[in-house]
Amino acid sequence: MDLRRRLPALKLLSRLPPPAFLALLYGTLVVLGTFLLKLPAAHNGPLNWMEALFTSASAVTVTGLSVVDTGTVFTAFGQAVIMVLIQLGGLGLMTFAVLLLSAMGIPMGMNQRIILREDLNQTSLSRLGTLAQLILKIAIACELLGVAVLAVVFVPEFGWGTGLWHALFHSVSAFNNAGFALFPDGLSRWVGDPIINLAIPLMFILGGLGFVVIGDISAKRRWRTLSLHSKLMLSGTAALILGPWAIFLALEWTNPNTLGAIADVPTRVMAAWFQVVTTRTAGFNTLEIESLHDSTSLMMMLLMVIGGGSTSTAGGIKVTTFILLLVVMVAFFQRRTTLHVFGRSLGLEEAMKVMALTTVSLLTVMVAVFAISISHDGAIFDLGFEVASAFGTVGLSRGTTTELDTFGRLVIIVVMMIGRVGPLTLGFFLATRSVPRVRYPAGQVHLG
Repeated sequence: MDLRRRLPALKLLSRLPPPAFLALLYGTLVVLGTFLLKLPAAHNGPLNWMEALFTSASAVTVTGLSVVDTGTVFTAFGQAVIMVLIQLGGLGLMTFAVLLLSAMGIPMGMNQRIILREDLNQTSLSRLGTLAQLILKIAIACELLGVAVLAVVFVPEFGWGTGLWHALFHSVSAFNNAGFALFPDGLSRWVGDPIINLAIPLMFILGGLGFVVIGDISAKRRWRTLSLHSKLMLSGTAALILGPWAIFLALEWTNPNTLGAIADVPTRVMAAWFQVVTTRTAGFNTLEIESLHDSTSLMMMLLMVIGGGSTSTAGGIKVTTFILLLVVMVAFFQRRTTLHVFGRSLGLEEAMKVMALTTVSLLTVMVAVFAISISHDGAIFDLGFEVASAFGTVGLSRGTTTELDTFGRLVIIVVMMIGRVGPLTLGFFLATRSVPRVRYPAGQVHLG
């Protein structure tokens, strides 16, 4: 007899739409992580349920926001739990599920393919198994390389055991764009270290580009033959790093609490580079974020909302969405009915998806800021920064997260979950697809 007929819960789960099932899957992992972190062997001293839940949700959503100090509050076992949650959340639960089914010789059914497509933010059901294998291979290769490079810094300072553990934890955290660090001041003590300032950001960028882009580059290796998605991601990522890097240097160069306090010019440049790249949903810092000018923080909020690439470990509305949003705007003012990018045309469906994604994202951020501000009056800018960081699954903070009450922390958890599974998942879950039976006469609305 079919197992789903004997177990009503499985029958109910099989009827859930893929976006809802995906959200439930991540929610279950958050709950499991909460119980593991609450075990006496996972933490030193007291740790309440809300702190365990917040840490678990932040790890699963690869955000990095924290209400406790990860390096001192959690034991080696607790830190290992956080690292595993980061890995599962960053690469995608369905990716591991598909690989497990493949290893057991069990073919992937249509339902599993649809859920995996939602998890990887794909539009096609073809070659999903191959993509899952590619994701795992790229992740293992990049993280092992990161461990080898970071060990050069950590082993001489902390010894072989602790140094290798720090290298492994921060490599996994960096590649998955999580932002969890084992030091109270983040990576501030290495603000002038060239290895940290090159290796960690490089892992940010690789993890944020997306596995499809990395695979496309390794297979084709020529700009002309790259796919449209890869060209948009590479050009967009370069622009969103170089432009803000120059702006950050200009705004913070004389700030006595950030770059102005660094006498060495190359170190100033490296520090600015690190902070700009980390806003691409990474969350590490080598400067005190709360000491930045408001103008700089506002620019970082925009970068956090934009995020990284599809099929990546990053959050946000994604770089391609932001680029297409600009393309749609230009096409409207030029009175063009089609979108043209790199010699390719895009249709109305892509334009509508971009508008829907942007609208849902802005509404999510605005509603979250409004909800938290009800009980936290007088700190609206800092609250907006925390919410943008949560939505982009970044993890940068101006010090407000630890001051939030229980309701505020729950709002941040919900925003982190939405940022991880994707804003459109929320829209598809609330919407229904139906064929219109009645056609209405055209109307006119005055806009602008």
